[in-house]
Amino acid sequence: MLTIYFSGTGNTAFVAQNFSEKIGATCINIEDDADFAALFAAHDKIAVFYPVYGSRVPLIMRRFSNKYEAYFAGKKVVIIVTQMLFSGDGARVFTDLFPPGHFDVIYAEHLMMPNNVSNFVILPKTSDKRVKKHFKRAENKINAICDNINKKVVKLRGFSRASKLLGSVQGKAWQGANSNIEPSKRSMEHKAKSSVRVAKHCTTCGLCVKECPMNNLEINENSLLHKNNCTVCYRCVNLCPQRSVTVFFHNMPRWQYKGLRRK
Repeated sequence: MLTIYFSGTGNTAFVAQNFSEKIGATCINIEDDADFAALFAAHDKIAVFYPVYGSRVPLIMRRFSNKYEAYFAGKKVVIIVTQMLFSGDGARVFTDLFPPGHFDVIYAEHLMMPNNVSNFVILPKTSDKRVKKHFKRAENKINAICDNINKKVVKLRGFSRASKLLGSVQGKAWQGANSNIEPSKRSMEHKAKSSVRVAKHCTTCGLCVKECPMNNLEINENSLLHKNNCTVCYRCVNLCPQRSVTVFFHNMPRWQYKGLRRK
């Protein structure tokens, strides 16, 4: 089995790596400089991990999946998603990126993880104690998932009609009414692509430029600029030493989510 994952601030990386270790899968971050075509060709089972944004697949994972669409053909696929709140059909929507019947989904699950949106007042900071509980529960659930897969138990979380209906409410607002790779122009996600703001106390240290998974940031004449290509992973917001970067919501963060260190 091959595991591919995207993780903004560490939650999804933790579960993807934990799953891969337990089930014996090769684990690759989609940001890595790897020969993905060869990796896909060498495996008949693919496990896909990503965080759910607005009940939808993150833009960066949609673009990756579109690029390698042909290599998913005929594979057996596991879809595991992380979410802060209930996302409806956050795992099922991955199948919307492909032609009907393109691959066989053998397992799908949603995992609750800590809040990493650190500058939106109605989403309070998750205490260190609760963060540890979240990770422990996720680890226990990954154990159960691996046992089920090894026993060929099929579970498809988020594939029911009720889940699809609930997910569509958030999904249409976030990405738009269609399931195209790029968001609809009037959607929240389209606006979010150009939503990066930088406060005057930014020191242009370059950490966010280095860590941005979309190569959306650059330093020009001692100013931090963005290229209208944000995937809203919140990595820059939570890593900035000066807490000078905001995305989508523009209150300055009073705290930053650290979770577990990304690898």
